[in-house]
Amino acid sequence: EKGNLSRMKVSLRQNCNELGYRNPTEVQMSQLVLPCHTNQRGELSVGQLLKWIDTTACLSAERHAGCPCVTASMDDIYFEHTISIGQVVNIKAKVNRAFNSSMEVGIQVTSEDLCSEKQWNVCKALATFVAHRELSKVKLKQITPRTEEEKTEHSVAAERRRMRLVYADTIKDLLANCAIQGDLENRDCCCLVPAEKTRVESVELVLPPHANHQGNTFGGQIMAWMENVATIAASRLCRAHPTLKAIEMFHFRGPSQVGDRLVLKAIVNNAFKHSMEVGVCVEAYRQEAETHRRHINSAFMTFVVLDADDQPRTLPWIRPQPGDGERRYREASARKKIRLDRQYIVSCKQAEMPLSVPWDPSNQVYLSYNNVSSLKMLVAKDNWVLSSEINQVRLYTLEEDKFLSFHMEMLVHVDTNQAFLLLSDLLRRPEWDKHYRSVALVQQVDEDDAIYHVISPVLGGDAKPQDFVILASRRKPCDNGDPYVIAMRSVTLPTHPETPAYRRGETLCSGFCFWREGDQLTKVSYYNQATPGFLNYVTTNVAGLSSEFYTTFKACEQFLLDNRSDLAPSLQTL
Repeated sequence: EKGNLSRMKVSLRQNCNELGYRNPTEVQMSQLVLPCHTNQRGELSVGQLLKWIDTTACLSAERHAGCPCVTASMDDIYFEHTISIGQVVNIKAKVNRAFNSSMEVGIQVTSEDLCSEKQWNVCKALATFVAHRELSKVKLKQITPRTEEEKTEHSVAAERRRMRLVYADTIKDLLANCAIQGDLENRDCCCLVPAEKTRVESVELVLPPHANHQGNTFGGQIMAWMENVATIAASRLCRAHPTLKAIEMFHFRGPSQVGDRLVLKAIVNNAFKHSMEVGVCVEAYRQEAETHRRHINSAFMTFVVLDADDQPRTLPWIRPQPGDGERRYREASARKKIRLDRQYIVSCKQAEMPLSVPWDPSNQVYLSYNNVSSLKMLVAKDNWVLSSEINQVRLYTLEEDKFLSFHMEMLVHVDTNQAFLLLSDLLRRPEWDKHYRSVALVQQVDEDDAIYHVISPVLGGDAKPQDFVILASRRKPCDNGDPYVIAMRSVTLPTHPETPAYRRGETLCSGFCFWREGDQLTKVSYYNQATPGFLNYVTTNVAGLSSEFYTTFKACEQFLLDNRSDLAPSLQTL
């Protein structure tokens, strides 16, 4: 009853705080879809939608920055629903987080039918904008999140930024190492469409209506032109009107201005059973006599062709040109696998994720991202309830959906970076945690990520000990006020299958966060999202669980105090 009362108080406090609250950077746009906005099927052109999305996001970014902003990048966009003529498009954008001179802007697009009052989710997007002043360097003010949603987006934005910065190199490495079996030899040549038949080249002159007040071309306008040539290329393959389903993450490599000529090139790289990938490249030049062209942008778009029942039709196969065409063909197959992995891992809600995800080179960057962002989302929850406090060690619980989560918190007289380094090394965890009998390093993925094989002792009435294969991901703070993070979750490795000697255990989301509270004073917080199989044990042993957590956490504190001047040499370079 006390727990329920506490949750009611938290809920009432949240409602009172959020009543009438509106994010100061939020911008909303509503547009009625007219005939001039539609394609051949009477549906809103995605190019027009991209222009509206970019405009709304830019206005949100400029509202926060107080100066002109330009589009730097756009994350993956998946279009869930088409929008018909006469319907209304509602676009909402707000700044999730500001860094030095760049901002992440979150965009949500819905549509509504004014006659039936039905509403649909169309897409979500994340764009990065850069603030720009002519005479001075920009230093953006920080965002102060208030609601749980804002705190979550603000926290995870740092991890998304980290992924964007390494995106190009990540894709290049994955394409180099991704083995895709060649299937051209097994296809009937008479049924193949030559890729060259789908090639499109178009030129656009950038005029003042296409640019902002500084003369830079709107990113949304460039995206609309790209969608146009990509649609033509896709139509030449399928001889029908294709539907754009996804745009892969891309970056603007440089600006273009009023007076530039933009050359847009598109070609179908590969056709699968029900979808095709179209590659688009944009180059700019100033004068007709110029031989050098500036690379503005490249993107990959996925199209389908829908039948009368809105089901995807089977597409004809493509025959690539020898050389670069065959390279693009195979890279498109690799990108499809990478894209599916990324969409599944990055976009999946925590409740929809399997406990243990297979680990391989095509998903390791995104699985690491999911590992850290899941922990940050758990940390940002507002409805934690204090269950017990023993000698300044606090235990909080959180009941949500089918999960029960725990949060332990204490202050330790040790340097924050030192505590982070000590607890980052899972090989030392058996020194203080009796639930870790032994730990072996399986794979040092990179500087920040490692996979461990953990063996736990026999507990309670279990006949045999448990073992775990755990991905540990660690992050230093992005800005002042951010915590140090160590996130852990189960993964599946072919080299470490389940064996008869152990009962395979799984952890969905757990880890540590460290906040600097002063000189040689750190707030250490441990989080664990219990899996459904753990709930029965918890509900019958709450008091015992509190004591167990307290004993383990105090042992952790003693470990930090005993070793605060004795860091492992291998971690000092972090």
